[in-house]
Amino acid sequence: MTDKRPIAIAATEVPVRSLKSNYPEPFAARVSGRHKQQLGEVFGLSVFGVNRTRLEPGAESALRHWHGKQDEFVYVLEGEAMLISDEGETRLTPGMCAGFKAGVSNGHHIVNRSKRDFVYLEIGDRTPGGDADVGPLRVG
Repeated sequence: MTDKRPIAIAATEVPVRSLKSNYPEPFAARVSGRHKQQLGEVFGLSVFGVNRTRLEPGAESALRHWHGKQDEFVYVLEGEAMLISDEGETRLTPGMCAGFKAGVSNGHHIVNRSKRDFVYLEIGDRTPGGDADVGPLRVG
């Protein structure tokens, strides 16, 4: 069987995902400046996913969340933003990375408070039933 998927691509040329958010208003507005390019989909990856995500100034990656069944990893490519977690705020800059182990209820998200776009890779496994949990977390 021959797979017609590409062997290599320019990540910046992958179309931005058309679905902006599953959040209802007023929460959807907080991520309206988030643009995901689903790189893993291009290659038909089924065990883990990779997104190239761009946050416009003022945008958030998601509401604070954690994953009960999936590991999550982010790697910063461009810009500067704040990672907000149970440990407080951590400034993220190019070359930095962060990881979140499955089942650890450390609510986290990224907020772009700068005047430039923030670009990062987000990588996570595709364990069935691995949707994000929000638990008793602050929405802010």
